[in-house]
Amino acid sequence: QVQLVESGGGLVQAGGSLRLSCAASGSIFRLYTMGWYHQAPGKQRELVASITSGGITNYLDSVKGRFTISRDNAKNTVYLQMNNLKPEDTAVYYCNARTTVIGYWGQGTQVTVSS
Repeated sequence: QVQLVESGGGLVQAGGSLRLSCAASGSIFRLYTMGWYHQAPGKQRELVASITSGGITNYLDSVKGRFTISRDNAKNTVYLQMNNLKPEDTAVYYCNARTTVIGYWGQGTQVTVSS
């Protein structure tokens, strides 16, 4: 069982920055692919960025060049640095940890970008 706790969301003006953190319990964090998803009202949850146990990253096209995902295996934490935020980035952001057989979700953190 893995528990994920997100933090760092909030209200920011367009063009601003936020850094989301996701702290994971458990001793095998380093083996999980970690991801950040977002879900806006009335829309499906979609993958924003992911990072494998080997450090390979993947990004949603609309955030490339603005968002950076990273992980610190010593701290069991994954981060999402979000720069040049846009109103369309407004959503609840969820942390996800997965292997090929199982996945876990955090409770989500709200990000609101005002124009």
